[in-house]
Amino acid sequence: MKLKTAQSFSPELQRLVTAAHAQLTASRAVERLWARDHRLWKEDPTDITNRLGWLTIVGEMEAHAEELHVFANSVKNRGIRDVILLGMGGSSLGPEVLRASFASSRGFPRLWVLDSTIPGRVRQTTEAIDPARSLFILASKSGGTIEVLSLFGHFWELVHQTPGHQGGEQFIAITDPGTGLEKLAAEHRFGRVFTSPADIGGRYSVLSYFGLVPAALTGIDVAQLLARAAMMVRICQVQAPLAHNPGADLGAAMASLAQAGRNKVTIITSPQIAAFGLWAEQLLAESTGKEGTGLIPVANEPSVSAKAYGQDRLFVYLRLKNDENRRLDQQVAKLAREGHPVLTVTLQDRYDLGAEFFRWEVATAVAGHLLGIQPFDQPNVQESKDNTARVLKTVQSTGKLPKQTTVTPAKAAAQLKRHCRPGIYVAILAYTTPSPKMEQALRALRRALVSHHHVTTTAGYGPRYLHSTGQLHKGGPKSGIFLQLIDQMSPDLAIPGAVFTFGTLARAQAAGDIQALHAHGQEAIVMPLGKNPFVAIQALTKSLTPRTKVRPSTSTRSKTRGSSQK
Repeated sequence: MKLKTAQSFSPELQRLVTAAHAQLTASRAVERLWARDHRLWKEDPTDITNRLGWLTIVGEMEAHAEELHVFANSVKNRGIRDVILLGMGGSSLGPEVLRASFASSRGFPRLWVLDSTIPGRVRQTTEAIDPARSLFILASKSGGTIEVLSLFGHFWELVHQTPGHQGGEQFIAITDPGTGLEKLAAEHRFGRVFTSPADIGGRYSVLSYFGLVPAALTGIDVAQLLARAAMMVRICQVQAPLAHNPGADLGAAMASLAQAGRNKVTIITSPQIAAFGLWAEQLLAESTGKEGTGLIPVANEPSVSAKAYGQDRLFVYLRLKNDENRRLDQQVAKLAREGHPVLTVTLQDRYDLGAEFFRWEVATAVAGHLLGIQPFDQPNVQESKDNTARVLKTVQSTGKLPKQTTVTPAKAAAQLKRHCRPGIYVAILAYTTPSPKMEQALRALRRALVSHHHVTTTAGYGPRYLHSTGQLHKGGPKSGIFLQLIDQMSPDLAIPGAVFTFGTLARAQAAGDIQALHAHGQEAIVMPLGKNPFVAIQALTKSLTPRTKVRPSTSTRSKTRGSSQK
């Protein structure tokens, strides 16, 4: 592995990183990490000692690489055209990175990652596949995720209504030992169950069965992916100098700069690996966003003038060799010239993603130590889940969703303007169906906020973000403004065996999250998207964009001056 990392830090910021290295050396952080010493983070071992299996999972999975290769070929030879992964958060974001970065090899099925309860999104996937020639993966560590079980009900019924189906053989599960999903798989005679080690948290699970089974099914060489990761594992055990330990070095940079006010870790990626930011977003946000502190990850933010960014950023550029990098290289060079700290990591090819997964996991663990928090629990995630359950009970008893205060695009813009100031980030929470047109509208909205109001922006689709950045929103720094965009969920879609629909579930999740944000004193705005979501978002964007005054031309000004002199 040819590791190539470059950084552009001012002398003042470099001194902070050097001091962090000294602190890590003094605390023997690397040695204690690999010894699984929970006191590196907290005196209480709860949710630490049982969450460190990711440190050794790469070696364990290398022994299963051939098994996965054989399984993937057997699925291909059955004539399976599509693999649909039903999962949320850590169970879906790693596979999504690999799907988007590699695509499917010739002859292997397409991979669809469905981590949404929005009826339009569920319908999109349903209409794109042949149910009789599809394989469905239920991926859930807990085995009881409401989204996964709802989606299972939908596709189980769909498959059994399709001539030529193979029943339970078209379903497989990836879960922890002894879960309800393992029991459900046995009752429905699933084709295969992959049991992953229980001592790995979801956001650290990409190099376990959760990430590698979907990868293998699309023809990715998981042995090579694991080999790259294994080399990073070895290098991340270096104790001195820490500049030679890629994980510890990255963690030291992120934590020390965050403590100096640069807590917006802005990830820039080459086009082929653009999805990496989605995975890193969950890893950083859910791991460090607690106790009023945390790293705020920024993924897929549209680029603007280097002068538009505030002094709260650290830029990390993942540069894939031989990709279309010219524009990004120019952008990053401008950022460095403007004095922004930039860390550049060069990947030789896409298989280096295996190494980057592990590097960022180590970096997050190290950053947690330096920030004084423990990075393996998610104490505030359950709040929104509990709120959702209460909202659904209200729906069942009254037939109605609870009333919410909503605003028009003009009022949303006015509220945003009042709260936008240096250090703030605006989180756009979109409960709508993803599409290229929607992505374009959201990017324009983010660009307006960054360019004209000089804030940081994040964007996530609901309910996916509840399992990724949701922890940061409630437990992290009180510097967020939350803009929830909700479409009409029409036409809706039934959930077999449930008393509520997908649309009702999605609305309940949105309402439950707003309740949790308000309980934590966060500024949250709810804006319905109406019949035309794009028009609504464009109206908001327009309201956030200052009107430029047309200045008279030089010749006009000369004539005006000449007229007044006469």
